[in-house]
Amino acid sequence: MRKQLWLFSVVLAFALVAAACGGDDEADTTETTAGATETTDAAPADGPNVGLVYDIGGRGDQSFNDSAAAGLDRAVAELGIISSEASANNDGSNREELLNLQADESELVFGIGFLFATPMENAATVSPDVNFAIVDDASVDLPNVAGLVFAEEQGSFLVGAAAALKSENGHVGFIGGVNTPLIQRFEAGFITGAQAVNPDITIDRQYITEPPNFDGFNDPASGKVIAQSMFEGGADIVYHAAGGSGNGLFQAAKEYSEAEGTKVWAIGVDSDQALTASPDVQEYILTSMLKEVGVAVYKTIEAQVNGTFTPGPNVFDLSVDGVGYSTTGGYIDDIVTELEDYKAQIISGAIVVPQTP
Repeated sequence: MRKQLWLFSVVLAFALVAAACGGDDEADTTETTAGATETTDAAPADGPNVGLVYDIGGRGDQSFNDSAAAGLDRAVAELGIISSEASANNDGSNREELLNLQADESELVFGIGFLFATPMENAATVSPDVNFAIVDDASVDLPNVAGLVFAEEQGSFLVGAAAALKSENGHVGFIGGVNTPLIQRFEAGFITGAQAVNPDITIDRQYITEPPNFDGFNDPASGKVIAQSMFEGGADIVYHAAGGSGNGLFQAAKEYSEAEGTKVWAIGVDSDQALTASPDVQEYILTSMLKEVGVAVYKTIEAQVNGTFTPGPNVFDLSVDGVGYSTTGGYIDDIVTELEDYKAQIISGAIVVPQTP
């Protein structure tokens, strides 16, 4: 099976190169439409083969998947690994297929998102000699699977506190992509942080979709409609935990601010979205809750390289900078001291942030 797949990859790569003759001879990536696979070789590329499967939206979502991509890119540059990546199709039905394809050629395979749990359990069972890592899930109990989980509620507490400290109306909002226990952790932290600053603050909350409909993570039009409603209702800062749907929030903040002549704000999630969102909306992003998926991906690859891969739950919280907040734009520079004080209290255990709203 491995030899057949290898031969197929070689033939396909040759065909693609031939078709693209006259292109950039210095390009270091090869894309295959069959598995949406991209392989990047860094020099020197003498490390292990690492496969990574993004969830719906793939590289370029300006959020969750891009954070994972940053960790993979760093590992290519610093650890000399050979990487291969793929993206789930629009309904996610090929997650297991892509994991199996990556496992045929890799020593370590990532699934980016909790929806990979069952597909990864199946793939890891079929390939016991390959190590696997899943982001946002620790339920797969196999000796070759690491669950990379985060204290989203802790990072969300800090941006909730930031929202309350910066809100002029005493009114903020939260938009969740899909109403799941994972996204509820973002909501719980945000509410707790805002209320720690202002117990009387008004907080609007709305989810875009309910399971089993997971389109809420990639529906910027709906995110924009919800955000517009919150701004019109008096909220002046809105936080999203909605993946690609957050782009709608950013656009709503821009349009409302320009139309009303008063500035409202968005808070990003997962990565520093003031650096990745469209330039025309970046000035409306107050801060972002940093969920360092890239750090988790890099650290797991580093462990694989060093022979210290650890199966089971691997927790990334405030104490290891697994979560945090961004300061791009300088919009919250005046409250960083207060946020750092809250951070220290959470790390010490003086503040325990709930995981449910």
